[in-house]
Amino acid sequence: MISYDSPVPPIVAICYDFDKTLSPEDMQAQGFIQAVGYSVEDFWRQTNDLAHANDMDPNLAYMYKMIQSSAFTRKTLASYGAGVSLFKGVRQWFGRINRFGEERGVSVEHYVISSGLKEMIEGTPIASCFKRIYASSFFYGTGDGIAVWPAQVVNYTGKTQYLFRIEKGVLEVNDLSVNEVFPSAEIRIPFRNMIYIGDSDTDVPCMKLVRSRGGYSVGVYDQSSEKVLKMIRDGRIDYYAPADYSEGGDLDELIKMIIGLIACRERLSSPMR
Repeated sequence: MISYDSPVPPIVAICYDFDKTLSPEDMQAQGFIQAVGYSVEDFWRQTNDLAHANDMDPNLAYMYKMIQSSAFTRKTLASYGAGVSLFKGVRQWFGRINRFGEERGVSVEHYVISSGLKEMIEGTPIASCFKRIYASSFFYGTGDGIAVWPAQVVNYTGKTQYLFRIEKGVLEVNDLSVNEVFPSAEIRIPFRNMIYIGDSDTDVPCMKLVRSRGGYSVGVYDQSSEKVLKMIRDGRIDYYAPADYSEGGDLDELIKMIIGLIACRERLSSPMR
C-alpha cells in the first residue's frame, strides 16, 4: 500500500455570492423594503438615482436609503434574514458536500462574499454553515442599538480582497497582514483549491481571479442562463448549472467532480513515504 505524507487534510474553500446564488431574490426585497413602505422597484430606482447623482457607491446608496427609511437594529435585520428564501436543496447542501470531501481526504470550508447585508445572512438558517460571512454591515449606536452608519461595504471589486484573506488564512477584516508576502508553505488555501459560485457580472472580478490562479469558477442561474452563457463566452467562468443544490442535480455532481479532482491532485503532489 502506498501512503502519503499528509498529516493535515488539504482544505477546499467554496466561496459563494448570496443574492440570486443561494437565494432567488435580493435579501432586502424579501421583507425589509416592503415593511418601510416602498415597492421593490421604487426602492432600487431611488437608490440607483442617488448613486448616479452623487458619484456614490451603489451599496452605500442603498445602505443610506435604509437608514433614512427606518430605525432598525441588528436584531431587526436578523429577523428579516430568517425569512429569506433559499434555492432548492441549499439547507442540505453543506453537510452533504462536507461529508463528500471527508470521504476523499479533504476538508471543505464554505464562505460567503456578498454585497448584501451580513446581519441578514447571519439570521438565515444556514449562517452556521459558513467559516466566514463577508458582507456589507452597519455600525450600531451604543445606546439604543440603532443602525447609524455603514461599518463595512463590500462592492464587486472589493470582493476580491476576501479571496486573498481566505488564501492566507488572514480572516479578520481589519488585519493588514493580508498585504504581506506569504511563503508558499504558509498559504492556508491555495487558489487552486478554491471554487467560486456566483450568478452575475458583479461576481466577475472574483470569478476571473480564482480562475486565473488555477481555481474553479461556476455560474448558477434560476430562470435564464443568458448571463452565465455570456460569462462562458467571455472566459469568466469554467462551468455553469441551474441554481438547484439538490443531491444528484447538475450542480451537486459538478462540485463533487471538482472536489474529487482537487483531492486527487493534492494526493499526487504529496510526497510518498
